[in-house]
Amino acid sequence: MSAKIIPMFNEVIHSPTRLRICGLLRRVAELEFGVIRDALEITDVNLSRNLKILGEAGLVAVRKESSPLRADARKLTWIAITPDGSRALEGHLAALASIADGDV
Repeated sequence: MSAKIIPMFNEVIHSPTRLRICGLLRRVAELEFGVIRDALEITDVNLSRNLKILGEAGLVAVRKESSPLRADARKLTWIAITPDGSRALEGHLAALASIADGDV
């Protein structure tokens, strides 16, 4: 049984870039940093800054992993929305829908 979604505006998620990041992560287990960057057409710095804010709020989890396909020591960065992040996103989307419906 799924929990009831409570419409609740979230100031952290509301930023257009952070809302788009959460939207991409909404239906997948995780995405690689470069995939998110390219999908949103933003810089590494912009994505990193927004992921830091989302991470500090407990809304996303970031993990680093070596890639067997890379010859250098750089690691891939994987991002996933947390359970708290999923609840916050769904609540935020419900609040936006309520606003759009005129139920202010």
